[in-house]
Amino acid sequence: MSSDFLLSTFIAFFVTIDPIGLGPMFAGLTAGMDARLRRRTAIKGVTIGTILLFGFAFVGDLLLKSLGISTAAFRIAGGILLLLVAIEMVFARESGLRTATEDEKQEARHRADISVFPLAIPLIAGPGAMTSTVLLMGRAQGEPMMQVAVLGVLALVLLSTLVCLLFAGEVSKLLGVTGINVINRVLGILLTALACQFVIDGIIESGILR
Repeated sequence: MSSDFLLSTFIAFFVTIDPIGLGPMFAGLTAGMDARLRRRTAIKGVTIGTILLFGFAFVGDLLLKSLGISTAAFRIAGGILLLLVAIEMVFARESGLRTATEDEKQEARHRADISVFPLAIPLIAGPGAMTSTVLLMGRAQGEPMMQVAVLGVLALVLLSTLVCLLFAGEVSKLLGVTGINVINRVLGILLTALACQFVIDGIIESGILR
């Protein structure tokens, strides 16, 4: 198991889940809540998101097979989806792939409990994170240690997400909007390369280039 694989896995999860970017959004959605309720909401949201992502890690491949979708096709489709996420990050735009849409944010403001929606879904366990989980577990298929490493990195990113949510106010003040956008742009460039690699791997696996 190479360090390159661990690094690419970390970047994929960190970018698609986006712990740093979630902080300010969570602070806005929980404005007016007391500290105890905000903490409970953060823990519940991350817990539900963790269950969903780990569930996808274990049953994602089975789901693809039951739908008749080849691994190659999913890698190409997943790579394209992650490429769209990366473009969104580089240009500091929001399209709903990695964040909640404006309509979803408006609905969330009128909900008493935002831990399931929009916190767990789609902010933590969104399309990008689910796709990354299935792709990376598929990439490590047949290598138990690599699969354990993928799950370990996922758990680490989810833990960092919880920390960022619990200290959302402090993170927002420390980095500011500009700081968060700079970090996202750098990570977006790295994710672009990783997304292209998924597409290339899918094309090679499909046999199109033979």
